[in-house]
Amino acid sequence: MILPVVYLIGAYLFGSVPYGFLIARWHGFDIRAKGSGNIGATNVGRLLGRKWGVIVFVLDFCKGALPVLVAKNVADADWLPVAAGAAAFLGHLFPVWLEFRGGKGIATGAGVVFMLLPLASLGALGVWLVVLVSTRYVSFASIVAAIALTGIRFLSVAEPFAPPQRILTLFCLLATALVLVRHAGNIWRLLQNRENQLSESALMTTASKVIHVLALGLWFGTVVFFTFVVALVVFQVLDTPHTIYGARRAGDVVGAIFPTYFVIQGVCGLLALVTSLGFTRTERERKIHRIRFYVLALAVLTVVAAWPVNQKVHELRGRDNPLMEQSNPGAHEEFMRWHGIAQSINLGTIILVTAAMGMAAALPQSRKVMEDKEAKVSEPEAQATG
Repeated sequence: MILPVVYLIGAYLFGSVPYGFLIARWHGFDIRAKGSGNIGATNVGRLLGRKWGVIVFVLDFCKGALPVLVAKNVADADWLPVAAGAAAFLGHLFPVWLEFRGGKGIATGAGVVFMLLPLASLGALGVWLVVLVSTRYVSFASIVAAIALTGIRFLSVAEPFAPPQRILTLFCLLATALVLVRHAGNIWRLLQNRENQLSESALMTTASKVIHVLALGLWFGTVVFFTFVVALVVFQVLDTPHTIYGARRAGDVVGAIFPTYFVIQGVCGLLALVTSLGFTRTERERKIHRIRFYVLALAVLTVVAAWPVNQKVHELRGRDNPLMEQSNPGAHEEFMRWHGIAQSINLGTIILVTAAMGMAAALPQSRKVMEDKEAKVSEPEAQATG
């Protein structure tokens, strides 16, 4: 038992090495007194340039990843890699060398999570990237990614609190809670609209537009292909000749596709909605961006509403049986009524997503294009005054 304790102490000390503070000291100043006062990669990049920010991020990432990697390869206990990662994470948050006042833990936490839950960490990374390019807030993207990590954990594991899964689930909850606590000041500044944003750049604008168009295109293709191809073909093949039993078989097949169908819609809808919110900030003067956001918000709401309705339809399909008609009169009429509601909501989704596809022709322009236009407008004025 002594060796694991010694290893955990070593993981804490390794995680508490304040690379951002040391690099800033090397450049002649105390980073805690400049910028946001944080010792992490974001503040270092803001004060010393992108190169040094990337270097600090990689070093902090390794602080979390290496203790977990070593523990997984040398220890027999399943709990030790998780405990080592937690110790390194706490070391970054509360370093003994800086009177227990450290960074926000995003890079170090990412290193820990990547070694413990690689697939969930990739999902959280995707969330972080989308939120960042859409809002330009590093802090907000980090908070949402931490919450997404826990959400992915619960969605991807059937019994997250079962004995074999419990320790990783508790780690996700603990890490998310600590990230929220460490970002309390950022949350307050976000609510007051005083939080620092990344500067606008052609890369950010292009990335947000690419994500928006891809998400919107996949969403549109999914609903159209499922509604007008998959569902029709399934019913044509299985419901021939037309009987209630054939219709039920076809309905069961279509119903089995619904979970995947709604997951794709949900992911694409959120990506399109978040990026459209970023467009409203990029070009505040253009009404088309606000209209696009409201249209997409309604489309996402139709997806949310459709899920319980289709669950109800699936439940009623089991009752819609001629052999049970005497014990359950009116079952067929109730099934058809809910089925019509589900089809109407799905049609509403198609209409709204189609409208959003049409508005994709009016995406934000790059800064260079806007500057060129402003120059052309101001040139005649300059000639007239000259």
